[in-house]
Amino acid sequence: MRKKDTFLIVILIGILLICTGIFAKVIFEKKDSAESNEDTITNFTWYINYEWYKDVWGDSVVAEAITDKTHVKIDFRTPVGNSANTLDTLIASDDLPDLITLGYWDPQLKTLIENDMVYPLNELADKYCPEFNEVSDPYSVKWYTSSDGNIYCYPNSSCSYKDYLDNTNSLASNQAFIVRKDIYEAIGSPDMTSPEGFMQAIRDAAAMYPEVDGEPLIPFEANFYDEFGDITFDYILQNFLAVPYEKNNEFYNRNLDPEFLSWLKTFRQLNEEGYISPEIFMDERTQITEKILKGRYFCMFYQWTDMEDQQKEIYEKNPERVYMAVDGPRNSNGDDPVLPISAVQGWTVTLISKKCKDPEKAIEFMTFLMSEEGQKLTYLGVEGKTYDMVDGRPVIKEEVKELLERDRNEYNSKYGADNTYWMLQDNIMQLKWQQDLIPPVQQMKEYTYDYAAYTGQYSIAIPEDTVLGNRYQKHRKLWAETLKKLVLSESDEDFDTLVEYYKEESEAIGMDQVYDEITKQMNESKEKMGIED
Repeated sequence: MRKKDTFLIVILIGILLICTGIFAKVIFEKKDSAESNEDTITNFTWYINYEWYKDVWGDSVVAEAITDKTHVKIDFRTPVGNSANTLDTLIASDDLPDLITLGYWDPQLKTLIENDMVYPLNELADKYCPEFNEVSDPYSVKWYTSSDGNIYCYPNSSCSYKDYLDNTNSLASNQAFIVRKDIYEAIGSPDMTSPEGFMQAIRDAAAMYPEVDGEPLIPFEANFYDEFGDITFDYILQNFLAVPYEKNNEFYNRNLDPEFLSWLKTFRQLNEEGYISPEIFMDERTQITEKILKGRYFCMFYQWTDMEDQQKEIYEKNPERVYMAVDGPRNSNGDDPVLPISAVQGWTVTLISKKCKDPEKAIEFMTFLMSEEGQKLTYLGVEGKTYDMVDGRPVIKEEVKELLERDRNEYNSKYGADNTYWMLQDNIMQLKWQQDLIPPVQQMKEYTYDYAAYTGQYSIAIPEDTVLGNRYQKHRKLWAETLKKLVLSESDEDFDTLVEYYKEESEAIGMDQVYDEITKQMNESKEKMGIED
């Protein structure tokens, strides 16, 4: 071989080695970069549209485990003052957080979607995370798919009609008629299903227990009152009276049902006798919670899930004062209550805003929380730390269970399981790991099993920025004002006059057309949900 040829070969080999080195460097740099990105923690801001939500991500067992799995940490934000005003301000200023959770009924949901302020979850899934389509519930997706074919939000606590049929004996309603056990038993465990029995029990309780630790007993408690009324005195009472939602496939105005109005007169009579405290029209959730803890209420219509933490604390400190579910008001036929469970709409919905700093990681984060692994983690925690597997079933560790029953806030901070982070909880999936609650909470839950019913087809939505929506909102406020006046009216004659006034004003508002729209939506929902008459 000639020297010139040898020299060229050496040059070519050198160039090849240099190129190989550069190529290897690029490859390894890319690999290092990818590994670095995987290890980088992303801090998302997550707005929860409830001022009472106080939990933080912190260093709880569950929060740390989720961060290890997803490389995400959360900075929770909640409203300051009025939740609607806070969210409206965020929208108006275009200063949205990465993730948003709000009620499916909140008008801001429509605003966020129509103003192109949130990502279509299906498009993010197709681009970055196809697993989303595998873990999402098809009925929830179908329900929340918009007319443009996109799904912009995903619900928690969603239960389809099929879920209801498949789990009839294990789904609970959160509505119950609740009494303070010791007082109820002291007055002879009376039958409170009739107006006469109900009133006498109230009178007897107030006579035997005029005070609780130096403060007046409140014989009857209701939910907090707002501009749209108090769900105790209409919606929940109507459910216990089995007032129908429809008749002959048409909307039925439950507010004018004779059985319901007759029971409202019972409460009017109790108020006249001084047994309805003015506080029930003024207290907000914080004050109600405090009074439950003090045992100041004799009886109430309430969501047992909303007082679960207080019930645990009472059971720990004053077990004789726990509350229990009993038979409450019934209609004159003695029909069973019709108590609603979660529906396909769920409770809240979560969205990813277009201000999100990393939409790819956000959809992956949501997908993990929705998955079986994520659900098991948010409900049970971490095996070996919060629970053990015994004979193939998860069993919560005693020290973890003890803290859960004693101090929910400390439990959330230390362990963070038991759906501390409930924003994407799947109640149906979690049934397979369900743990028994403390006895007085389990009693309230199990009481509702026989009366749990699917009523999601009656949840309607009429946009406020429409003619019908405006009428509907006016009607809701009219009814709220009327309802309070009915309970506080001085005589049955005044009560009847107010009912007639409500009828006339409803007609003047133009509610007949609204009722037609409700009927239309109700029947469309039944068809969409697969509910046959």
